[in-house]
Amino acid sequence: MTMSKFFTERLASLEAYVPGEQPRDRKYIKLNTNESPFPPSPSVIAAAEEEAGRLQLYSDPECKLIVDKLAELYGVDPSMVIVTNGSDEVLNFAFMAFFDEHRTALFPDITYGFYPVFANLNRVPYEEVPLAPDFSINYKDYLGVGKNVVIANPNAPTGLSLSLSEIEEIVASNPDNVVIIDEAYVDFGGESAYRLCEKYNNLIVTGTFSKSRSLAGARLGFGIACPELIRDLNTVRYSTNPYNVNRMTMACGYRAICDNDYYMENCRTVMENREYTRDKLISLGFNVLPSDANFLFAESPDVSGKELYLALKARGILVRHFSKERIKNFNRITVGTRAEMDALLDAVREILGDKNETSGN
Repeated sequence: MTMSKFFTERLASLEAYVPGEQPRDRKYIKLNTNESPFPPSPSVIAAAEEEAGRLQLYSDPECKLIVDKLAELYGVDPSMVIVTNGSDEVLNFAFMAFFDEHRTALFPDITYGFYPVFANLNRVPYEEVPLAPDFSINYKDYLGVGKNVVIANPNAPTGLSLSLSEIEEIVASNPDNVVIIDEAYVDFGGESAYRLCEKYNNLIVTGTFSKSRSLAGARLGFGIACPELIRDLNTVRYSTNPYNVNRMTMACGYRAICDNDYYMENCRTVMENREYTRDKLISLGFNVLPSDANFLFAESPDVSGKELYLALKARGILVRHFSKERIKNFNRITVGTRAEMDALLDAVREILGDKNETSGN
């Protein structure tokens, strides 16, 4: 696609993040963007409807309602919390605030695709560390590196986690650099590092309401860190978009925390469906990585990753396929309801059966 002649030379070579596809040509079972299969709780929907009647008014730039509620949920002081338009925003604020040509970035080579985008957008040099042969992160690669570290934990698209002790060792060994732990999927079996923010002044833990709290469409994220780092992030926020969280989203987020038991029960259901699906895929010959997230990362020896993705799409099921060489035979499969997972498994069996017939087996 040709850019306009006015696009700056600095951004001309920027490779933008590619979101999961959202086709409109038919109704799909969407297992490609790691959304929750469950709707928001009734009180969240009611809160959105109520707040819609006040949209003529700006939202609270301090986001006090949701900041205080998050602080209560996590047992930290409100001065340690920032609220943003999705967790992508707090990540970008962190790149703007703490990274530059001298304080460069280090993150895995297979991880959330926005990290290199944020680095390039903010003109930050970065280094990518290869995952181990089993796709795990070797935490020792990040000890005392003298760079700002960014790690998704659990990692995406693999679903694998580092332990809290490994995270702490990374943070402690880099006292002069910021360490960002992106916990978008932590509610599905990972171990949060937010408590370490009271012990270390160089740690930022980010979270989102998109996955475990059924608010992907509302765009609500947050960060937890020591008060000084939060003040830095808020300086950037107030310098870009002080009304970054709209009134309806703030009201929905507050009610979602009030209804936390509902969402955590949904997380347990997703985890049960995840293990059920993983076992079934393994019985079909798949290699499926263990996961602490709301998705599975799987490959079949009988059909390529792209072929399986296209065959599932033709049957009305979307999964996420990546073209990166090392993972091109894998697909990332969001865990949905049991009925959705059974539909996926039935389709996979049909595809494998067709493949075997074609090959004459």
